[in-house]
Amino acid sequence: MTSTLQRIIDCFSDCGGCNKRKGNARQDMLNMNLNTNCAPMPHQGVRLHIQDHYVVMDNGIAQVTLSRPGGIVTGIQYDGIDNLLEVRNKETNRGYWDLYWNEIGGKGIFDVIQGTSFRVIVETEEQVELSFTRTWDPSLEGKYIPLNIDKRFIMLRGSSGFYSYAIYEHFKEWPGFELGETRITFKLRKDKFQYMAIADNRQRYMPFPDDRSNGRCQPLAYPEAVLFVNPMDQRLTGEVDDKYQYSCENKDLRVHGWICFDPPVGFWQITPSDEFRSGGPLKQNLTSHVGPTTLAIFLSSHYAGKHMVPRFEAGEPWKKVFGPVFIYLNSAAYGDDPLWLWEDAKIKMMVEVQSWPYSFPASEDFPKSEQRGNVNGRILVQDRYISIDYIIASGAYVGLAPPGNAGSWQMESKNYQFWTKADENGFFSIRNIRPGHYNLYAWVPGFIGDYRHEFVITIISGCNIEMGDVIYVPPRDGPTVWEIGIPDRSAAEFYVPDPDPKYINRLFVNHPDRFRQYGLWERYTELYPDGDLVYTIGVSDYRRDWFFAQVVRKIGDNTYQGTTWQIKFKLDNVDQSGIYKLRVALASATLAELQVRVNDPNTNRPLFTTGLIGRDNAIARHGIHGIYMLYTVDIPCSRLVKGDNIIFLKQPRCNGPFQGFMYDYIRLEGPPTSC
Repeated sequence: MTSTLQRIIDCFSDCGGCNKRKGNARQDMLNMNLNTNCAPMPHQGVRLHIQDHYVVMDNGIAQVTLSRPGGIVTGIQYDGIDNLLEVRNKETNRGYWDLYWNEIGGKGIFDVIQGTSFRVIVETEEQVELSFTRTWDPSLEGKYIPLNIDKRFIMLRGSSGFYSYAIYEHFKEWPGFELGETRITFKLRKDKFQYMAIADNRQRYMPFPDDRSNGRCQPLAYPEAVLFVNPMDQRLTGEVDDKYQYSCENKDLRVHGWICFDPPVGFWQITPSDEFRSGGPLKQNLTSHVGPTTLAIFLSSHYAGKHMVPRFEAGEPWKKVFGPVFIYLNSAAYGDDPLWLWEDAKIKMMVEVQSWPYSFPASEDFPKSEQRGNVNGRILVQDRYISIDYIIASGAYVGLAPPGNAGSWQMESKNYQFWTKADENGFFSIRNIRPGHYNLYAWVPGFIGDYRHEFVITIISGCNIEMGDVIYVPPRDGPTVWEIGIPDRSAAEFYVPDPDPKYINRLFVNHPDRFRQYGLWERYTELYPDGDLVYTIGVSDYRRDWFFAQVVRKIGDNTYQGTTWQIKFKLDNVDQSGIYKLRVALASATLAELQVRVNDPNTNRPLFTTGLIGRDNAIARHGIHGIYMLYTVDIPCSRLVKGDNIIFLKQPRCNGPFQGFMYDYIRLEGPPTSC
C-alpha cells in the first residue's frame, strides 16, 4: 500500500468517516493530493429516540429509523434527503433481514425477519447498539424457522452510516430444517438512485424497475432475465436485464451500491470480511440490481446448488454471527463529479477492512482481535515433472475452514472460513481467526487439485501458529503429453462468443467479463449446427477453438440433443509399460454427465462416466464457473495407437437448454518415468 493511500486511510479513520461536503478539497483528496495534517472534526454524539412504534438513531450526519419491535429499517435520512429508501413501498419492504428456509422434506418459505422484542444494548454519546429479537418455541413449528434470531444495529459518533449484524442460534431440542438463503436487503428510491457501481469497470445507469413490468419487457428463458421492448429510457430498448449479470466472487465483493445525482449522494454496502459468508473466496453472490436494490448475502445456493444448503438435524446445536456489515453514506458538492463518490466508497471500504475485526460490537458472540489467533507459513509446490526443486506457490489461495476433505470448503456453509492470498514468495498470513478447530486448505493457480493439511489446527485466543513450509503435491502420475486451458478454476480463457445482437447488455460489450452476456449457450448451436467441436492438439488454439461451455444443441422448439466433443492428437509411440492418465478439471456442471471414450465413439459402455453431476446453474447465470471438480481417467495403453488418436467427451443429458459443463483444464499424462 502506498504511503499516500495509507495517509488517506489514516485520515478517514481519524475523522470517523466524516462526510460533510468539502467542495474542491474533497476532490483533491480523492486524487490523492491529501494534506497529511488531518485533524478530527467535532461531531454531535449519538442520540436515541424511542417512540411507540419506532426507534431512531441520530448522530447528526445520518438518521436511521427502525420499526419497533420488528427491527425493519423504514427510513434513512441523510444530506437533506428525508428518506433514501423507497417511500412508495410498504415499511416492511424497505430495509430488512430475510431468509429462505424449509422444514426437512418440506416446501420453501420466504421470511422477512420481524423482531418480537426490543432492547437497547448500548446507549452512549459514542455508540448506540440496538437489539431486535425473535425467539422460537414449539408453538411456532411449521410457521417460523426454528432459530432464535437477534438482529443488531449500531451507530457510532461521527460515522456516516450504520452497521448491522445478527446472531442465529438453534438449540439441540428443536426440530431440524434447511436454510437456503439469508441476507440484508435495501430498496432505494427509484426517483433518486439510478446509477449502480459494483467495480471500476462494472457501473452504469440502470433501468427502472417499471421497465420489468408487462408491456415494457419480454420474459426470456428464465424469470430473472427480460428483454426491454418499451423501456422508459428508449436508449435501453433491445437490452437484456438480468440480476445475475452483476454477481461477484466473495473475494472481490467488498463494496457496491448506488449514486444519486441530485443531490450527489452515494449509498454503499461494505462487507469488510468473508469469514461469515459461505463457500469460500470463489463463491459467487448477487450484489446490486434493478430496484434499485442493494444486497448483503451471507448464505445462498447460487452457483453451487442444493449441496450448499446447510441442513440442521434435530439434536444439532448451532450458532453463527453474520456480519457486521456497514451501510456507508457519502455526498459531494454540486459541481463536483458525482462518480467520485465511488472512489470515496472504495477508500472507506479499505478503512473498514483494516479495522476488522471491529472492537465495538457488544455481543460476546463476536470475538475481538485479542480473542482471535493467527496462522503463518509458506506454501510450495512439488511437481517433479516440472522441476526437481520446490516451486514457489505465488498467488496461492490459503485458508482455514472446518475440518473435512480436500476441497470441502467449497460447499461449507454452516461455520466460518478465513482466507488469504500468498505473496510472490509463497508466504501467507491468515489473521484474526475465531477460536475453533480447522483444516488448512489451499489451491494454487497453475496447478490442479486441492491441498489439505493432514492435521487439524486448533485456534485459541491470542495464539500465533507458525506452519513453516507447507508442501502441496498436486495430482500427477506422468509427464504431460498435451494440455488444454489454464488450471485456474475458470473457463474464462476459452472462446466466449459475441452475444446475439438482440440479447445485449451494453455494459459487457468489449468487456473482460464478456461471458456475462445473456444467451451465450445458444451460440453453440449456431456455430456447430450439424457437427460438434473438434479440437486438434498442436493445431487448434483453446482461446478461439474451444467453446467455453459444452452445452446441448437445440434441434427444435424445446428440443435438444447431447453433444460429443473430440480431441485429436498424435502419438509417436505408445508406452506399453503403464497407464496413461486423463485429468479433467471441471469449472462447472449442471445436471450433466461426462462420458469418456477413446478411439471408438460407439462403444456401449464408456471408458469412464461421472454419472449425473452438478446443480450450480452457472451456464444460465453467466458465472463462468461454479463448483470445481477434478476427475482422473485411467486409459490403458491398449486403447491407444501409434499415430492418430481421438478422445471423445460426450454429454448425453438433454432435457433443457442449460445442461452441460464448463471445463477448467484437461491434461493427458503418459505413464510414469524415472525423471
